Amino acid sequence: MSRNFLVIDPEEGIEVLKGLASTIRVKMLKLLHVEGPLNGNEIAERLSLPQSTVSTNLQILEKAGLIRTEMQKARKGNQKICHSTFDEVLVMFGEDIKPLRSNTIEVSMPLGLYTSCEVSAPCGLCSTEGIIGLLDVPDTFLDPNRMKAGLIWFTSGYVEYQFPNNARLAQNTIEAMEFSMELSSEVPGTSADWPSDITLSVNGTEIGTWMSTGDYGDKRGVYTPDWWKLKGSQYGKLKGWRVTAEGTYVDGMKISEVSLTDLDLANHHSIRLRIAVKPDAKHPGGINIFGRGFGNYDQDIVLRLQTAK
Repeated sequence: MSRNFLVIDPEEGIEVLKGLASTIRVKMLKLLHVEGPLNGNEIAERLSLPQSTVSTNLQILEKAGLIRTEMQKARKGNQKICHSTFDEVLVMFGEDIKPLRSNTIEVSMPLGLYTSCEVSAPCGLCSTEGIIGLLDVPDTFLDPNRMKAGLIWFTSGYVEYQFPNNARLAQNTIEAMEFSMELSSEVPGTSADWPSDITLSVNGTEIGTWMSTGDYGDKRGVYTPDWWKLKGSQYGKLKGWRVTAEGTYVDGMKISEVSLTDLDLANHHSIRLRIAVKPDAKHPGGINIFGRGFGNYDQDIVLRLQTAK
């Protein structure tokens, strides 16, 4: 089952913060989250609270949008049924989020929209609703339902994505190219000490390798669905590969001399990104790729092109 999240800026979501600023209201929200929809009398009975207290606090929660209510017929008249609206509330400070510059082109690619693949088992895909196809069967990666994938894993091989070269279409010169994605190693179960060399290629040219140190499962990923087993991979590291005129960097650290000149993007209609664990890798520890609905970052694979204008 997928999880519902509310992301608020504290300056704009003050009513939500007021709604959460009460031990009683937090207990009411937890009760609705665990037991499902209840009426006011049931909430009062389970929490041993006066009906008047429950009624007042339900009004505050409903005003904040933290619950929703509906009227249902009862033996005598109607009764108001209360539903929990969100599983988690995330507070983010808007001023810390830098908007895209006018010379930045961004394309977000869903995990399942790869155009080519070749993987080895153990491997699999799943959406926020459940497993896609068969586990540990590489041919499942050709299942049309892969378009819904929010988590992909395999031991060795690759998946390849084809992004439009929108800078070329706009006749702009690319000054930097960046790929952002959430990654981890892959081991049966999980292990914080399980290194894996993950290699990226663009249009057939390897741009560099980053070593993931483990397959993380010490706690549930922020966005990982409840149904996903706790002993499975939960989240990864958000990594950014950046290619400039000077070379290729991962999170600001130079990892190769491959530059934009080597890629000659101006002469390519598309940008083909291959994410691989090579069979001859020094650390062949598999890969998890987390997309929307899984891990700690609710994003797919993102391409950013910084242009001259």
